[in-house]
Amino acid sequence: MRFIVCVKQVPDTTEVKVDPKTNTLIRDGVPCILNPFDQFALEEAVRLKKEGDEIIAISMGPPQAKKELMKCLALGADKAILLSDRTLAGADTWATSYTLAQAIRKIGDFDIIFCGYQAIDGDTAQVGPELASQLGIPQITYIESVEELSTRKLIAKSQTDEGYKIVEVRLPVLLTGITPSGFEPRSPPLPRIIKAKQKPFTTWNADDLGGEKDKYGLTGSLTQVIRVYAPPIREKGAMITDEPNKAVEKLMEMLIKDKVI
Repeated sequence: MRFIVCVKQVPDTTEVKVDPKTNTLIRDGVPCILNPFDQFALEEAVRLKKEGDEIIAISMGPPQAKKELMKCLALGADKAILLSDRTLAGADTWATSYTLAQAIRKIGDFDIIFCGYQAIDGDTAQVGPELASQLGIPQITYIESVEELSTRKLIAKSQTDEGYKIVEVRLPVLLTGITPSGFEPRSPPLPRIIKAKQKPFTTWNADDLGGEKDKYGLTGSLTQVIRVYAPPIREKGAMITDEPNKAVEKLMEMLIKDKVI
């Protein structure tokens, strides 16, 4: 079987700057990590892998995103592909999913696409479902674990607001994984980090992907960020420290004064 895992390099800090012209994050010089949700998706793929199976990690980003793909190789991926080109920069979730779809079509046949539930820098949770739509395949979201896998179907445990549901689907399928409470991202040991350097690593640009160039990057984005700003600092709330009966009286006086009641 062939598993494709879509991963993203994300800032390892909340102190990021925004380009005033494009309203996109300025990533140069910002420490980055492998998106935790994507690492869970990768580790789930590695857990399911059997002899003869292949895991391909794929990411869209600047050249420095190679570092996170090398970590994917050290964690158990067999190959890595970086989609890197200035034409791809500034993409929204739809343009990103189009780019990933073009790469996956170029890769060829696959059985499962693993994605993280969302990226911690954007929190949109849109790329996985949009990628499934672009490829015309079924999807299961909020996956906590794959319970059963055969050559034709998959059974997964998916989180819901009420608890869990067990979903059965035919392959190929796209899964978006949400980390269970006990999940802790692993750090690969040194021997695997060294071994990762011998595994196949490829970089594709927009010409390699083909497709319609006006659907890539900022040009191909259906949405645009108008403004990015920090929320205003909230004023400190009033504190009432009297004994309960007096505190209630003061609270009622304040609410009446402010015309809340």
